[in-house]
Amino acid sequence: MAERRPAGVLDTNVYIDLAKVDRMELPERFELTTITLAELQQGVALAKEATARDDRGKRLRAAIAGYYPLPFDRRASARFGSLVGLTIAAGRDPRSRKFDLMIAAIASSNDLPLYTRNPKDFVGLEELVEVVEV
Repeated sequence: MAERRPAGVLDTNVYIDLAKVDRMELPERFELTTITLAELQQGVALAKEATARDDRGKRLRAAIAGYYPLPFDRRASARFGSLVGLTIAAGRDPRSRKFDLMIAAIASSNDLPLYTRNPKDFVGLEELVEVVEV
């Protein structure tokens, strides 16, 4: 097993599955992004059943209370443009990957690896983003 990194950014899917993930696969300290908070908000709004809405709401409240999210700031927005270019160069559509690219841009602009359960979402970005599969 590789040595744990001191810090990294969790993709939304890792945060959602946090209870199922071996903590030794994650960095010692992990960060969430403002984009993940937005995706969690969307998940609550889209829940069709009360139980799902309640579960998603609890997860959202825990994220809000437990983390100071990294923002999508000027540096991240500039990196986002570069990642869109790499996505197009890889023959992929960046429009369907906006949230993923924004999270990756935040991780990259903060020099942090991105931990995800879906590494294929980030194919072609290796030049600017270190992606770690969980």
